[in-house]
This record gives sequence, structure tokens and C-alpha cells, in this order.
Amino acid sequence: MTRIVFQYVLPLLLPTLVFVGWIALTRKPGHSANEMLVRLQEGPWFWLAVAGFALMLGGLAMLGLGQGSDPGGTYHSPQYEGGRVAPGYVE
Repeated sequence: MTRIVFQYVLPLLLPTLVFVGWIALTRKPGHSANEMLVRLQEGPWFWLAVAGFALMLGGLAMLGLGQGSDPGGTYHSPQYEGGRVAPGYVE
């Protein structure tokens, strides 16, 4: 579950969270909460979604290209040893 959050959900939401934080930090004293809501409604939502998908795809590409083993190795399947399952590996 944690892997799903870090690989999919967080990169998608990160640009939106940064934008909402920016709106909250740049709020002028004395202005109502309605002005903040108007600024949020006029936000660049399409581009935030595009940036989120780009971050997600970039993270998944780095994960996919950075892991694995050399081609031509011998795969050893998971085995039950000493009361626990030893994971499979490529040698």
C-alpha cells in the first residue's frame, strides 16, 4: 500500500499541494477566505494535472530502468526454507 502511495498518489498530488500551499502562504492579511477560494477556483488545474502525470511517469520510468538484472541470467524461483519463503532471484 505504501508503494502505491509513493509511486502513484504522491506524484499526482504534489503539484496541487504545492499550489494550495503557495496560495495559503501568499494570502494577504485582512482578506477574507472567499478571496482565497476564488484564487483556487481560477488556478491552473489542467497544468497541475499535467505536471502530476509527468512526475508520476518520470518516477515510474526511473524505477523501471533502475531496477532489474542483466539479461541471460538464471532465475531461481522462491523456495520454502526453514519455515519461511525465500524470495526468488536472478543469478
